[in-house]
This record gives sequence, C-alpha cells and structure tokens, in this order.
Amino acid sequence: MIFNAMKLRFAAALVVLLLISACTNVYQTLTPTSQKQDLAKLYGSAAPKPRFLNQKATVEQGLMSYHKDIKPILDSRCVACHACYDAPCQLKLGSSAGIDRGATKQLVYGGGRLEPASPTRLFIDASNTNQWREKDFYPVLNERISSKQAALDNSLLAKLLQLKRSNPLPKTGKLAESFKLKIDDKQECPSVDEFVDYKKKHPDWGMPYAMPGLSLQQEFKIMSWLQEGAKFDAPPSLSAEASRSIEQWERFFNRQSLKQQLVARYIYEHLFIGHLHFKGQSNNEFFRLVRSITPSGEAVKEIASRHPYDDPKVEKFYYRLRRIEETLVEKTHFVYQLSPEKMQRYEALFFQPDYKVTKLPSYQPKVAANPFISFAELPTYARYQFMLDDAHYFVSGFIKGPVCRGQIALGAIRDRFWITFFNPKKTTEHMKMRKDMQVFLAEQFYNLTLPDVEGDQLSLFGYQEYNALAEQYLNHKDEFANQLIKKYGGFKIKDIWDGNGTNKNATLTVFRHFDSATVVQGLVGEPPLTAWVVDYPLFERVHYLLVAGFDVYSGINQQLASRQYMDFLRIDGENNFLRLLPDGQRKKIHDSWYKGLSGKVANYINQAYYSEGYQTGVNYQTKDYKVEFFEQLKQRIDQKKPKKTTCELEACIGALSQSVDPEITQEIIKLQQLKAYEIDALPEMSLLRIRGETDLVYSLMRNKSLKNVAFMVGEGLLGLREKELDTLTVVPGFVGSYPNFFFTVKQTDLPSFIEALRSAKTDQQKNMFYEKYGIRRTNPKIWQQVDWFNSEHKKYRGIRAGLFDLNRYHNL
Repeated sequence: MIFNAMKLRFAAALVVLLLISACTNVYQTLTPTSQKQDLAKLYGSAAPKPRFLNQKATVEQGLMSYHKDIKPILDSRCVACHACYDAPCQLKLGSSAGIDRGATKQLVYGGGRLEPASPTRLFIDASNTNQWREKDFYPVLNERISSKQAALDNSLLAKLLQLKRSNPLPKTGKLAESFKLKIDDKQECPSVDEFVDYKKKHPDWGMPYAMPGLSLQQEFKIMSWLQEGAKFDAPPSLSAEASRSIEQWERFFNRQSLKQQLVARYIYEHLFIGHLHFKGQSNNEFFRLVRSITPSGEAVKEIASRHPYDDPKVEKFYYRLRRIEETLVEKTHFVYQLSPEKMQRYEALFFQPDYKVTKLPSYQPKVAANPFISFAELPTYARYQFMLDDAHYFVSGFIKGPVCRGQIALGAIRDRFWITFFNPKKTTEHMKMRKDMQVFLAEQFYNLTLPDVEGDQLSLFGYQEYNALAEQYLNHKDEFANQLIKKYGGFKIKDIWDGNGTNKNATLTVFRHFDSATVVQGLVGEPPLTAWVVDYPLFERVHYLLVAGFDVYSGINQQLASRQYMDFLRIDGENNFLRLLPDGQRKKIHDSWYKGLSGKVANYINQAYYSEGYQTGVNYQTKDYKVEFFEQLKQRIDQKKPKKTTCELEACIGALSQSVDPEITQEIIKLQQLKAYEIDALPEMSLLRIRGETDLVYSLMRNKSLKNVAFMVGEGLLGLREKELDTLTVVPGFVGSYPNFFFTVKQTDLPSFIEALRSAKTDQQKNMFYEKYGIRRTNPKIWQQVDWFNSEHKKYRGIRAGLFDLNRYHNL
C-alpha cells in the first residue's frame, strides 16, 4: 500500500510539473540564491547525519529506495563523469559512501607537486563521513536541520540540478568556449555556502555539466529523495554461494606454512587492484583481495597502505575478499575469475613442484619493492606462467589502474602495437634455457631494481640512477641472449608462447587513445609499426612499476622516474621482437621507430641491444619480415585452435554471432582503408552505431603516427606528429573506456558517411560532418545514445563491461 501511494504521488506531481512553464522555477521550495545566504544562521550548524537504514526501516517509514529509485538515475547520468580518481572535485557518485563523503577542493592529479599528497581513496583511507570531513571533504547533501526546505537549500546536489533546469544548454551546435572540457583545466569546486558566487560566475555550469539536464521525472525523484532526508537503504544481500566461495578462498589464502604464506603474498600483490568474480555466479557480485586486521567471519577492516608490498604494521593480518560497492565503470573494471579450477591451477603451479621456502621476505622497501628478491624462492616458471595464464588481465592492470589521467605515462607507447610472449614450455631445450635464465636473473637482482624502492625519498633527479641500472641490464641481457643463440641457435617461432592452443591470452593488441589506452585479446588490425615480445623479467617489472609500485598521490619525482624507466621497458620488449627478425634488417626497422633523435636520449635509445651480428632462427620466405613473422605466428596458433572463429577480438565474440550483411562488411573495409588526412575529422576513439534491421556497433581507432615516443610531452610542440602516416582501425564491438564521440548512421547512408568523413578537411566541412552524423553534447538525444551504447556494451561483454566515462567526450 505504501509503495502504491508513492507511485500515485509521483504520477500526480509529474502531471503538475509538466504543466509548468519552462521558464518557471520547478522547485519553489528552493530559497532564491541571487544573494548570499547565511545557511548556518538559517538552519543551524552542519554535522554528518545518520543516513544508512536497513531494509525494514526503509519500508516501515515509507521512504524512497536509494538502490531502486535513485541509484539507477545517478548511474546513468552522473557516474559518466563522477567515477574514477579524476571525478571532478573527487565527488564519486557511484555509491552511497561516495555521495555521503561529498567533494573536496584537493586535487588527486597534481602534476607539479614536489611532495606526495595524502591519499583519499574511497572505502580505504577513511571509514566514516566524520573522518572525511577531517580530510577537508564537504557535503553535497543537507547536513543541517531536517526539514524539506533545508533538505534542498543545504544540498549542493539540488542546487546544481536546479541550475541546469534554469539554464539549459542550446539544443544544436557546439558548446560555448566558456565550458572547460580539457582534463587539465582548473576545476571549480564550490561548497553549498559558495554556490551563489559560482552561479553568478557560471550560470550555465549546472549538472550534468556540459550535457543536457535530467528529465523532469528523474529530477523529481531526486528532489523528493533529498526532501525525505536522503536515506540509503541496504544494498542487495550477498548470495549464499558467494558467501561459501569467500569462505573457501579466504581459507586458501590464509594457510600458515612458509610456502603457503609466500604464495599468498605473491598472488595478493598481483590481484589487489582487480575485480574478482566467482566463475558461474552472480553477474553483479565482484570483490577486491585486501589485507585486513580482522579474520574471516568478521567485518573487513582494510589496511590502508599505499602499495600492496608496504609493511602492514600489524603483527597479524588476513587476506580477505571485500565486496565492491561502487558502480562498475569501464575505466577501472577488469575481471579476474576465481573458480575451483583456478585453485587447482595454483596448486599445480606453486605447491606440486619440489622446492623449499626457508623464510619470508621482509617488508623493507629494498626487498619488498623488488619482486626478484622478495619472491626469489618461488619458481620463476610458476610466477611467469601465473601471469601468462591471464596476460590480458595483467596488461589491463597497467592501463586500468589508478592512472585515470595517463597522457605522460602513455606517451611511452605507440598508438597501436601487438604483444606476444616467450614460451615457458617444458621441452628439453626450454628446460636447459630456463636453468640458464635462473642463473642470469640471480646475477641481475640489483640491476632489476625499480625506482619505487625509494618511495618518497627519491630525489627529483633520482631517476638517473635507475636509468643507469636499466641500461646495464639491457647490456647484460644482450650478452646473455647472444650466449643463448650460440648455444641453442637463433630464436624461433616455437620460442613464442602459443597459449597451448586454447588460451586466448597468447597475443594481445594495445590501443593508445592519447591519454587513455585499451588492451584486447588477439592481433587486431593490420600489422603495426612496432611489437613487443615479453619475457618474465619484463612482465614482472612492468607490473611493479605501473601497478604495484605506482602511487597516484606521489610527487613529481616518482612520476618522472616511472616515465623515464618505462622507456627501458618498451625498448626491452621491442628488442626481443627485433631478435626474431633478420640481423641485417634490425637497425633499419629500429630506426624507423625512432626518427629525429639526438643528444642523450639518442645515446641510450639507439644502442643495439638486439643481438646485432647474430642471426634469427626464423625462416623467412619474403622480404616483408614483420608481416611474415606474424603470419607464421598466426598459423601456428590457428593450427592448435579447436575451431576457427571469425572474430579475433574478445569484445565482439557472441554479439556478432549472426552474419553481418555483406554490404556492411564491404563498406567497413572501405572505411578502414581511409588514412592520413582522410580521417582528420576523427578523434582518437569514437563509437559508430549503424542503424538497420539489427543495429551494429563499431569502434573507430585513429592510430596517430609519431616520429618517436622518446619524450614525455610535446607531441605537437616537438613536431613529432606525422599525420600523413595516420591509419584507422575499425573493430566490431567496443574498444576503449572514454569514447571521444558517438556517430550514428543508417545502414543505407553508410557510403555517404564514409565519403563525408574522407572529404572533411576544412572546419566548415568538419562541422557539417559532425552536425549530420555525430551526437554532440548539446544534442537532446545524447542521453538516449549513452544508454543504448552502455546497454549494448553489457550484451557484448557481459561481466567484463562497465559504464563508459564521458570525461573525454569532445566538443566537436
């Protein structure tokens, strides 16, 4: 009866609202804000309120359900920008805890800061709202006296929604230049007391920012919820089968022998950042592996360390699985599956081999931050195979970690490149090579030291010491590789891992979209300019540099050191690839990757660390060596596949199971053949919706050509761009987390779309192209398109799909 009455109340109110003129203030309960208010005088002092109710109390009091009525609105309209570390003003709206925490003027990404900032990770660095207030977060909900008027007058959320209602966007054309849409633009983060000045200064900056407003129905629901006191009902209970799985896995991770403890520590340091899912169970339940001071069966009390290898500073801690409460967003959502088979795999890798663990490594940074020292007693083969089994997950960690703004770090990689891995198989020859590698690694522990070991103590130019170590390692590795070639012959196709014929992680494609990136399974698109062949030391170092050892709150010294060191990791992977190409071609191919270098940068990048003078073991029949190498690799992998699939990209398997119209396929081929200035109108990453009998989705990736990627910044300033060499990769399904633009076109208009894109050279031609085929921020239908793309993405990728982030959506 209570809920029926609420529905009637909503319906009646909406009828009234729809009759109100657009120029009339819909919510007259909001006090006029043309002049500053003394909110404390009007409504008393502010303090966090008890907002969290159990389900019974919510129903008995006849209150709206946050999870059923409000959260779906916030997820579909607000989380698009307020989710990751780069959420404006750190206001994260994907959970009740984030809403209650509120906003702050502090920046997570302070590129020029000399000292590290205090971390402000939701759910980790404070356990209640009072603690967040002490960390300078201020409320967006009413925290003064309880009344309907106060609930809206003291709510920053209400005021920003109303500001958009009073000052809607134009419905056509580009947004005004007054809107700040670059990720490094200065943020405006007003508190409710400062809102009058904000409104006067930016009357068109209501929320959703730079997008059309909410519908009247959505707005009315939120305003009604605020007037009821903005209460949070309990989330859906954890399933019984998940509870059983948690108990089993926490028992596994907390076993007590030295070997068991060391293996658990190794697994934790690799899985801590991902979203863990129990295979075959609910699609809505994900977990993080954390260290807690409480054992299984008690509430998790997570240890808030900056890095997973930091000293926990307690005598006893436990590995626990903590439920993820936030809305899943594509930028940070990457899944690792736990299952009985996975537990058996751990047993086979780490516990069946005959070896001893004599002691546990300390948590001193010089040890703990160097995995080659801390985990030296675990078999190298087991560690490497553990990472290979889920290589897509681990490479995703480099990309989907807390680096929501990664342009400087991502400047170290190309716009598209392929990744393969050295073979860890147990053939007689490989067993001999593995023993040689063990000896070599033991000799290189010091040279493999990462700059993270110094933490906050690293000086501004401390990176130079670690660059020198990295250079020494490349030099010693080149000598070692030459010894292997003398002993066993040149590296061959069979030395590349084929995934044992079933594992789709054997080959990967990385796409860089300027300040974000994506990794997908398979070799997608035409053969790229560069490729990496990854071995265990390289794989492990990239993880500890960019995931386990990366601190988004660090100072410029650590950020600089990480970026500088990343050059050497890229070079290592590229040199492994060059060793598989003919000796006489390596320098020529290498030089095509690094044009226009001089000075100190050229000195270390142009060093021939690729077994110069030693021949490859790959037998080539043509002179197109890169293309032929990957053709041979594809043939080897395809021969072992149980059946051939028509789609190499994981994202599109299943969704495109029905045959695509051959006419569409032909047009997509024509689209992908566009290059250079023919694709000048496209941003780095956009989504194309083809309207037909069955709507289809394609991701359009513009691969920007650069003379080299040896500099941290200045693609434009340093003249590195080579637009005449730009290419386009068109992939069925979804690639990327931050779509820069949406295009929608009828199937019959696809040829016209392609021709219009090809011809769009001038600003006027581009404007006509965007106007006809694009979905601009001002388009009233943009939310309808956002909803459709998110819905289709879920169909395509299932549990691996998160909501798209619109922080990088361009104003074209």
